[in-house]
Amino acid sequence: MEIFSLSQVINNILQNDHIIIDPIVGEIIAALIFFAVAIIIGFLVYHFIEHYLAKLAKKTATTLDDEIIKNIKKPIYYLVMLAGFYYGIYQVTALVPYQEYIGLVFTALEVFLVAFIITRIINVFIAWYAERKAKQAGKPLSQNILIVFRKLLHVLVYIFAFISILVIRKVDLSGALVGLGVGGIAIAFALQNVLGDAFSAFSIYFDRPFEIGDYIVIGDFSGTVTHISMKSTRLQLVSGEELIVSNRSILEKNIQNFKKLQRRSIIFKLGITYDTPAEKLRKIKAIITDVIQACPKTTLQRIHFKTLGDYSLVFEGMYTVDSADYAFFMDTQERINYGILEAFQKEGIALAFPTQTIHVNKAADNA
Repeated sequence: MEIFSLSQVINNILQNDHIIIDPIVGEIIAALIFFAVAIIIGFLVYHFIEHYLAKLAKKTATTLDDEIIKNIKKPIYYLVMLAGFYYGIYQVTALVPYQEYIGLVFTALEVFLVAFIITRIINVFIAWYAERKAKQAGKPLSQNILIVFRKLLHVLVYIFAFISILVIRKVDLSGALVGLGVGGIAIAFALQNVLGDAFSAFSIYFDRPFEIGDYIVIGDFSGTVTHISMKSTRLQLVSGEELIVSNRSILEKNIQNFKKLQRRSIIFKLGITYDTPAEKLRKIKAIITDVIQACPKTTLQRIHFKTLGDYSLVFEGMYTVDSADYAFFMDTQERINYGILEAFQKEGIALAFPTQTIHVNKAADNA
């Protein structure tokens, strides 16, 4: 790449003025000028971002642009200074034999500095997304997956940066790409279980079938989610022990998430004996209504004399409990059951149980 030679211009000016001076002096002056200009331009860019763009960002409704500006202003300043130093060093002819190596070093520094800026922007977006989702969910998201996801994106950015350096330096990548392709396939086969769990972890993170603290049922096991990592998920079972399940096997099964449950509906049936008088049967609906309405967060939906059963008069009802707490639901159901039994006992209403009555024809026996 052809670089503007300021040192040659300075030496020509000095020679025109009949000033005899070693050419190295002009080269050093030219390099210092480039260094100074780079520092000044970098300072102006930094000042522009700090005092103009930052003020504009503060006027917006979101803090996303504020954080992006905060994280990229210094790296951009260093990028401008690096470009100035790059042109300054090229003014020194003593370094001409090493220009290829110097160019490679500065290209690598510039590309990786740009990659660093991109990773900082990625960090801002991930933090913003996590904060937004945490506000929606009412609790913080899993930091383990966030950290791994952030590092994975960083690795991809730096891999792309490394390939970009090779392209800029016109390195033949055909052999390298073939090797990477074959190696990638071999690694994928060797790590297919690990990669399967990793992709399942991302699916859990984005699809959110459950979160830490949720009570879930997976197959024959039920418990509270205590930890979600890239490889596995941990459950604190009801019996007390900890169950570690691979993420891939979790998504292969049906998941029941009771934490998502906000309201429980209960359908119940009561069998009343056939010898119960009709006037008492008509009281049953009012009795059950009073019992259920006395319970907090509980609403009676319906109660009907449904059918004449084989051995009982069947009443069917339905009520809802507005709570996700399983213990509260069971306490409510227990209170309703006690209340109905006590009210039936006071009214002399008996609950039926399977019975069979045999009628004997006496006339047939006497014959």
